[in-house]
Amino acid sequence: MILKNKFILTILLVISISVSNAQKEVKVEGIVVEQESNIPLEYATITFKSNTDSKVITGGITDSKGKFSIKVASGTYNISVEYISYKTKDYFNKTISRNVNLGTVGLVPDVEALEEVEIIAEKTTVEIKLDKKIYNVGKDLTVRGGTVSDVLDNVPSVSVDVEGNVALRGNDDVRILINGKPSGLVGLNSTEALRQLPAEAIERVEVITSPSARYDAEGQAGILNIILRRSKLTGLNGAVTVNAGYPEQAGVSGNINFRTGDLNFFNTTSYNYRNVPGNSYTDTEFLETNNSIQEEREFDRIRKGLNTNLGVEWYINETASLTTSIQYRDSNNEQETTNVLQEFDGTNNLVNTTLRFDPEFEDDKTIQYSVNFDKQFNGDSEHKLTANFQYESSSELEASLIQQDGIDVEDVVTDENQDRIFLQGDYVQPIGEVSQFEAGYQGRFLTLDTDYAVAFSNDSGDFILDENLSNNLIYKEYVNAFYTQFGSKMGEKFSYLLGLRMEDSRITIDQVTSGDFEKKSYVGLFPTVNLAYEMSEDQNITLGYNRRIRRPRSRFINPFPSRSSATNLFQGNPDLDPSYSNTLDLGYYNKFGKLSLNSSIYYTHATDIFVFITEETGETAIVGGTEVPVIRRSPINLATNDRYGFEFTLTYRPSKKWNMNGNFNLFRSITEGFYEGTDFGAENTSWFVRLNNKYTLPGNIDWQTRLNYRGPSVDAQNERKGIFSMNLAFSKDLFKDKASLAFNISDVFNSRKRITETTTPTFNSESEFQWRVRSFNLAFTYRFNQQKKRERSGRANGDNGDDFEFEG
Repeated sequence: MILKNKFILTILLVISISVSNAQKEVKVEGIVVEQESNIPLEYATITFKSNTDSKVITGGITDSKGKFSIKVASGTYNISVEYISYKTKDYFNKTISRNVNLGTVGLVPDVEALEEVEIIAEKTTVEIKLDKKIYNVGKDLTVRGGTVSDVLDNVPSVSVDVEGNVALRGNDDVRILINGKPSGLVGLNSTEALRQLPAEAIERVEVITSPSARYDAEGQAGILNIILRRSKLTGLNGAVTVNAGYPEQAGVSGNINFRTGDLNFFNTTSYNYRNVPGNSYTDTEFLETNNSIQEEREFDRIRKGLNTNLGVEWYINETASLTTSIQYRDSNNEQETTNVLQEFDGTNNLVNTTLRFDPEFEDDKTIQYSVNFDKQFNGDSEHKLTANFQYESSSELEASLIQQDGIDVEDVVTDENQDRIFLQGDYVQPIGEVSQFEAGYQGRFLTLDTDYAVAFSNDSGDFILDENLSNNLIYKEYVNAFYTQFGSKMGEKFSYLLGLRMEDSRITIDQVTSGDFEKKSYVGLFPTVNLAYEMSEDQNITLGYNRRIRRPRSRFINPFPSRSSATNLFQGNPDLDPSYSNTLDLGYYNKFGKLSLNSSIYYTHATDIFVFITEETGETAIVGGTEVPVIRRSPINLATNDRYGFEFTLTYRPSKKWNMNGNFNLFRSITEGFYEGTDFGAENTSWFVRLNNKYTLPGNIDWQTRLNYRGPSVDAQNERKGIFSMNLAFSKDLFKDKASLAFNISDVFNSRKRITETTTPTFNSESEFQWRVRSFNLAFTYRFNQQKKRERSGRANGDNGDDFEFEG
């Protein structure tokens, strides 16, 4: 009997243990990516169902890196991995008795579900990373049919002045990259090139005010990285935009993708024609003689540009891809400048009038070849090796035959040829689940050959080369850089990214005309620190530190003068040295329901800064038979500059039909330094504000208004008045959202003018400059195999302030 009881107890114990084991919890892990591109899919759904009655037992979703970790009771399940507009991946009768890793789960797009995919975002969104802010360019009506320059002028923290110069937080020393690299799309003249690239080509803009060590150290204000649009959808898809406006402008742009198997062919092409009239006025009074000169200019510019980017992406296997592309830019510009110069004596009597006519023709061409290789290890998108090679060849030819009072008097030709080689390699190694190590190399090799020829006519009408102005400069800049950085999380709330970059710069200045030859070399260390603390899911604080450099460009160091008129010239300074800066940036983000706040306080200390001084040369020019002093503008190294600033961006969406956002930036600049016994120190407090309001009217017509105001500013010699402008736009979707029609007015009140007062020991000057007058534009966009629907991500608002990734 005892033996029988022991046997029964043993059987019961075994059954109990078996039941216990059957019910124990195990962990199922993995990562979900798009199969062809290996891009992590956030918010993919993993569902565990009973293998007998298909009842849902448990489930979970992926994080921002596509990873999931779900606890389930041991047993046999049917597992489904799903993502909107992608085909579901199923695992049937999967027995799970211990912790298991499903590895990388690749999903492919479901072509039949594309009607529900948002390819073009409904609204501009923002993502907060540990070292940058990402602005996804959405349905911004005011830039439809516009250019990259128009897009940048609507990005928080960024401003574009009346001449098209881009500034970040009021500082114009900003580095502009295309897809993370220097690009031929920016060209020799970045201001003009940005006006040629269509707005529709942009997917997003990354504003990097605290760059990590991966980025080159150029640009004391930071980096603007423009990411071009490219689809990865299977099959043929794309969009075409045509636009026309007044003053005379017309253009067409299109992007097309064809994805088949392991190959993705892509092309973006645009052509535009623009008439860009502008004007300026200058009144200069010379203190010694009390004589004055009034100069009025009318600019009639015609801009014609062709841009195309053709490439193919080859997905070698699930972990490696190779992309090759060719970019070509051909810009033909014409500019006619009519300059009326009037000279008055000390009693304000008109002495003489001179009419100067300058027709300039400009031909720019750029071709760029790129090869990019991406390799992921063990199916982990975070463990990867990337290599990039880029070769660019650019040419810019400017020619003008200047007339004075109807007679040809001056022949000016500028011929620039540039060759650029770019190399970059990066290796990223995850360490555990929350840490990451990275190291890499970057090489930039630039050769710029500038041939500047000026010839004046003599009494017989023959042109004689002026050897004092004409010159040939060959400028070479070779930069080799190595970097390393490490990022990690401490607990659930604190993240950090620490980096160090070394750059070895070698500059060659070969003044062929004068025979002068100079070499400069310098090595710099550039540490970077980025910290983040997440107080809650909707609230965080970031702190960044970085050291940056500003190198003088060829125009800044070319000692031969270039003239904008008979009495004004610009002359470079071959002794100009690089300027270094150190920046601290403290950021705060908070989301209060429908209202979000993104703010920061920053401080920059720079040494050997570039300052442009204006002075008399001691030479004179004959204008209307009268000798007039010639004024020169030139850069110098001044001692120090301290810049303090505060900015914030507010976004408020009270309803689906109404969206408002505003950006405010206040900064103070203090410059200290003497030049040739003169104090060029200056203190300046300035600010700018941008307000956007978008509302959907009856009939689903979108109405957008944008207001801009840039506050007044002063330096040692100049006082600039504030500038106000307003843009207005309307848009209507057509043909079941396959097309859109947009109408916009740029600078509604024709008020975008720069007004400056200049004070020096020998002369005072007042000037007004307007680059472009008020313009009107109508744009029509048609999309094929693309739809503009809802956000497919769970973060539809894009205000993911808790997303801190270790990116460079």
